[in-house]
Amino acid sequence: MTFATLPDRRAAAEPGAAAVADSNQALTNVDLLARVRSVAAQLGQLGIGTDDVVALRLTNRVEFVVLLFAAWRIGATLTPVNPALTSGEVARQLADSGARLLVIEDDSDPVESIACLPVSELRYDLATTDDAAVVDDPERLALLIYTSGTTGVPKGVMLDHANLDAMTEMGREGLKLGPTDRCLLILPLFHVNGIVVSILSPLLVGASVVIAERFNPATFFETVEKVRPTFFSAVPTIYSMLAALPGEIQPDTSSVRFAVCGAAPAPAELLTKFEMRYGFPLVEAYGLSEATCGSAINPVDGIRKAGTVGLPFPGQELRIVSLDGTTLPQGEVGEVVVSGPNVMRGYLGRPEETAAVLTDGWLRTGDIGFLDEDGYLTIAGRSKDMIIRGGENIYPKEIEDVLAQHPDVVGAAVIGEPDEKWGEVVVAFVQLRPGASVEVESLKALCREHLSGYKRPTAIRVMEALPTNAVGKLDKNSLRSVAATKV
Repeated sequence: MTFATLPDRRAAAEPGAAAVADSNQALTNVDLLARVRSVAAQLGQLGIGTDDVVALRLTNRVEFVVLLFAAWRIGATLTPVNPALTSGEVARQLADSGARLLVIEDDSDPVESIACLPVSELRYDLATTDDAAVVDDPERLALLIYTSGTTGVPKGVMLDHANLDAMTEMGREGLKLGPTDRCLLILPLFHVNGIVVSILSPLLVGASVVIAERFNPATFFETVEKVRPTFFSAVPTIYSMLAALPGEIQPDTSSVRFAVCGAAPAPAELLTKFEMRYGFPLVEAYGLSEATCGSAINPVDGIRKAGTVGLPFPGQELRIVSLDGTTLPQGEVGEVVVSGPNVMRGYLGRPEETAAVLTDGWLRTGDIGFLDEDGYLTIAGRSKDMIIRGGENIYPKEIEDVLAQHPDVVGAAVIGEPDEKWGEVVVAFVQLRPGASVEVESLKALCREHLSGYKRPTAIRVMEALPTNAVGKLDKNSLRSVAATKV
């Protein structure tokens, strides 16, 4: 059974139980099914059918979830579009995906090249009988997730229903999810993390979802106290902002079992301090869109090793390999490769790029890391981010973790800057707590204490805020541009 039939199964099991809500509406299981049936019929009347692609350029809202299941019900594929993209970027994704319909916010401008449906025009005819058979095929393409483009032109990651089924079952076991859980969604739904971890996984196990409005650190814990979630998923940037809140803020977080920290490596210092202050663990995880979201996670119930991203999800394998693909022993640094039923089908329309990352069922992640004696994975950085100074390999995360030890630093990013003598030298950027002031020399002294000479930054620059992309990952390309200006 795929997610195409999940609304039916939930409605049959517990018709009146909570399903999904946002600030404007709350749907029970039977409400969700009725809306999914009606919108599926509407999509069919608009000419959308099996194998067609529906694009959603929406903010986080209940309608996104309804459209997700409605498209799958009729065998269509869904591609989420970041609302912040420029018109040219939107047009490129629509053309590449072959989308036939774009659902937009009411205040958004239509796109001339495609049929557009304002979200307010979704039809909820709750008397729809929906006699058409549900398309329930594991090999059917479910999602086209476009990469952020930090390593080039965005590519369409093809995830089928079998990928989603495998990943959410892994999530059920890895996160110990059950029907009494309630997830608070704060990450954007145009990203696979938001869809898989915060929507599909809880709904699969009979739990409920509350969709929060745009993240605001000043009001976030008010939402937690009101909604009483048992878990949520976010990125290190968000946790850094919450950790930097004034000390007098002591919210009631007793409902929260854990929170997932993913999308980018987090300093061990942040994880430890956060848990001590707010009373629930940050479970650091690792994954990528090409592996349907998650590949490793620290145990919810078990030994958590701060600074690592944990153990492989059940049903996945991780290896560390050298440049020639040879498997490396524990403790040695190399590229992380992943295998399992969650690995993508490939990149849409890009056979050469697919072949470059998929070999005999193994996905080359492009991430650099190592496994310890217990099998816990540590990510040292992206292979493209590795700095080579005078022939020595330098991994930015090691330096970033040292800088993050300073009590007034809430974020750090390290890049390589071209240098005639050394090839590259280390340049660091830091973001401070609001109102804090730090002498750069004190940060350099911290580096001298913990880092070998060749790893120490030649320059440390304080920024009001480190640049991030739409899903909260550090945007190091922007920092390279800043470095090039020699500001």
